[in-house]
Amino acid sequence: MSLFKPLETNPDKKNIDGQPNPSEHVKCLIIGSGPAGYTAAIYAARANLKPLLFKGIQPGGQLTTTTEVENFPGYPEGITGPKLMEDLEQQAARFGTDIRWGIATSVDFSSTPHKVVVDEKTTFEADTVIIATGATARYLGLESEEKYRGSGVSACATCDGFFYKGKDVAVVGGGDTACEEALYLAGMCRKVYLIVRKPFLRASKIMQQRVMDAPNIEVMFERNTRELRGNQVVEEAVLIKRMGEPDEQEEIIKIDGFFLAIGHTPNSDVFKPFLETDETGYIKTVPGTPRTNVAGVFACGDVQDKTYRQAVTAAGSGCSAAIEAERYLAQR
Repeated sequence: MSLFKPLETNPDKKNIDGQPNPSEHVKCLIIGSGPAGYTAAIYAARANLKPLLFKGIQPGGQLTTTTEVENFPGYPEGITGPKLMEDLEQQAARFGTDIRWGIATSVDFSSTPHKVVVDEKTTFEADTVIIATGATARYLGLESEEKYRGSGVSACATCDGFFYKGKDVAVVGGGDTACEEALYLAGMCRKVYLIVRKPFLRASKIMQQRVMDAPNIEVMFERNTRELRGNQVVEEAVLIKRMGEPDEQEEIIKIDGFFLAIGHTPNSDVFKPFLETDETGYIKTVPGTPRTNVAGVFACGDVQDKTYRQAVTAAGSGCSAAIEAERYLAQR
């Protein structure tokens, strides 16, 4: 079932007289509705840019899959991810942002105004475009993994590690990110299992050494996760250890948390014909700014940030994108 409510548009782009409907023209079009998108909308609306925001592929962004958020400024008692996004949406709407359901399915940034097609039906022309489509965490694809998402399964140790203080957790992955997550968790958890599919770590030598030197990290090579078990929350992971073809051995580890650190996929495919991206698909921006290689097109949030990937840094970059869009329009 689709997560998105289709726009009420005429697929043939005809009015009641049978004539083509003109494309809707806006000063500022925002694609995406996570912390970056909504913050950009708040600033753009207050600057009288009359922004139009489409909620995109994951309305509310990755925070909608998070239970408690305790590291976003202004919430001393914490807040749930969905409620935080609801608050941001209401704040953006309060200042006049036109918020609609829809997904950008194609774009044309070859000339101005820029063109964005939504839901493969309706073309919108925009003087400025702010891309805040985020990134999608990679998961193993286990049914039990989906079952416990937000109840022991997480793709962000920095976001959720605090809830496992003094407990036993597992991290899946063998690269620098996995090692960084394992070390971060080792500073607060009793025991950290690092589950590695290969017989070696892909991380840099210095990261490998730090992991090996950590007394409460146990590296488990040549293991794959078969399933997660528990009642309401994760209680154990069932691993498969390769013993040489075709033999394998099942083993169970008792854990309270299961962290994925096998990478993220930026939601940038639709923009690649016009925007520069790195080897993994993150949109390239001018260092220290949200500006892309196309004038009037800005990128913010996780779609261009492969380093921090935090709600607060995404919100900050959304602010920057809106300010840059305002300055761009003022200079034209």
